[in-house]
Amino acid sequence: MHAYRSHTCADLTENNVGDTIRLSGWVHRVRDHGGVLFIDLRDHYGMTQVLCDPDSPVFNEVEKLRSEWCVRIDGTVKARDAALVNTKISTGKVEVFILDLEVLGTSEELPLMVFGDQEYPEETRLKYRYLDLRREKLQNNMKLRSDVIASMRKRMWDKGFREFQTPIITSSSPEGARDFLVPSRLHPGKFYALPQAPQQFKQLIMVSGYDKYFQIAPCFRDEDPRADRSPTDFYQLDLEMSFVEQQDIFDTIQPVLTGVFEEFGGARQVDKVWPQISYRDAALWYGSDKPDLRNPIKMEIVSDHFRDSGFAIFAKLLEQDGTEIRAIPAPTGGSRKFCDRMNAFAQKEGLPGMGYIFWRDQGEGMEAAGPLAKNIGPERTEAIREQLGLGVGDAAFFLGGKPKAFEAVAGRARNSIGEELGLTDKNRFAFAWVVDFPIYEKDDETGKVDFEHNPFSMPQGGMDALFGDPLKVLGYQYDLACNGYELLSGAIRNHRPEIMFKAFEIAGYGKDEVEKRFGGMVNAFQYGAPPHGGCAAGIDRIVMLLADEANIREVIMFPMNQRAEDLMMAAPSDPLNEQLRELSLRVVKPD
Repeated sequence: MHAYRSHTCADLTENNVGDTIRLSGWVHRVRDHGGVLFIDLRDHYGMTQVLCDPDSPVFNEVEKLRSEWCVRIDGTVKARDAALVNTKISTGKVEVFILDLEVLGTSEELPLMVFGDQEYPEETRLKYRYLDLRREKLQNNMKLRSDVIASMRKRMWDKGFREFQTPIITSSSPEGARDFLVPSRLHPGKFYALPQAPQQFKQLIMVSGYDKYFQIAPCFRDEDPRADRSPTDFYQLDLEMSFVEQQDIFDTIQPVLTGVFEEFGGARQVDKVWPQISYRDAALWYGSDKPDLRNPIKMEIVSDHFRDSGFAIFAKLLEQDGTEIRAIPAPTGGSRKFCDRMNAFAQKEGLPGMGYIFWRDQGEGMEAAGPLAKNIGPERTEAIREQLGLGVGDAAFFLGGKPKAFEAVAGRARNSIGEELGLTDKNRFAFAWVVDFPIYEKDDETGKVDFEHNPFSMPQGGMDALFGDPLKVLGYQYDLACNGYELLSGAIRNHRPEIMFKAFEIAGYGKDEVEKRFGGMVNAFQYGAPPHGGCAAGIDRIVMLLADEANIREVIMFPMNQRAEDLMMAAPSDPLNEQLRELSLRVVKPD
């Protein structure tokens, strides 16, 4: 027999009754039923109930076992009585009578329990992550992550892609986040960088004549943490294709991600139609460039109904250039109690409140109620109701100013209204392509034009577009949103050096600076670069959605905490003086 096991703790069935078998695993739980000891023995695959009574030759040793001791047992498989069958586990029809026991590893008193669903502080969970990972939920999450990646790989190979690896140590290349720098020992005073993404390398792979590339790529960014973002490193399904247009990228990646979500999404519906929404419309309708389409609410501009109206705050606001009033419809939200709750929500967001109107039945017909209705009169309130398609029992909320100043709050209010009124369909994955991103933006204070989004995207209209108003230039850039999260970002690349130099010139970057910062790619584009494009999908975030987790750390094996610290391995740590000398470095502590 094998030194440690003949079966896993998920293998045994009624067909094994009478067999002598060997199992190894962890003591999940010990129960003493009047001198008969029952132990749930757990390994990576499942659970088996083993038992021991005073007739067993190792009863005294079994009495000493405690939670999370690692043990090997030999025993005889017995059938459980029909009334004692456990249908929750695959081995629930049998149990094993212990004949021999070997303790493979004892355990100290546990800082957190593996059995059960107790909540522990995140600091404890991350410091003892190896114990936290033994818990059933995290075991399932990590299995899911592994299976999702395997499925992605197979689907990409089936589409004719090949997997290539790109460097982990490279040069610094600003791509919107801070680099992690790596000092060079052989070149004192110089630094490598960990790649924020394989962006330049995958484009160079296309220049090298490889038609379809993909990689499960590690990426490194020194970012502030969020619930849906790791502060140090993450993984993405990275791909690039030559001789393609934007729609080709969509047609390639959509069936891959649809298949993954159908395979691992459980009973949740996966939308087959992925609408394409312009960046500006997404901001207008949803207050976000990653809209949650499970919520049917669409915001609308209602400025004309408040212009020169009796509501002085909005009327005066609209006299300023670039301002507007937007309405957030709230079907079934027509009660003063609900309107007051949303007003409190706005105040928590730092606003004085949100104007509102709600419509009620007074017996003699519909009546518009609320402070705004009294100020603007029945004709204007009726016009608003008709524009928004609302009726009795519904409400609308209003925000005004320059859109960029209030869009984010409006988007969060829309999400909150959808949640509170039960309008958001929780049993669904709703996808949307967000397209037509503006390449440039202007600083209101300095008047300087700079890049608003990816500077390497091909401008729509090519070189000709760059000789008009830069604020009207759109890029062939796209994001994929799902349930309010950005899952994917990509673009058709600007592979023409003359167009790239002109695009950077508009933002104030001279040719010399572009060649210095992006020389490798710019030089390569002078040797017959093909049209190409691609995208990258965040694996951690995809698994987070599939696992129905609100925090990305629940689907990462060894995550950092909110302060980008590894509490288990005590990183970051102080370097040794010998290390600093070898690297010609000196640490200057901040004041």
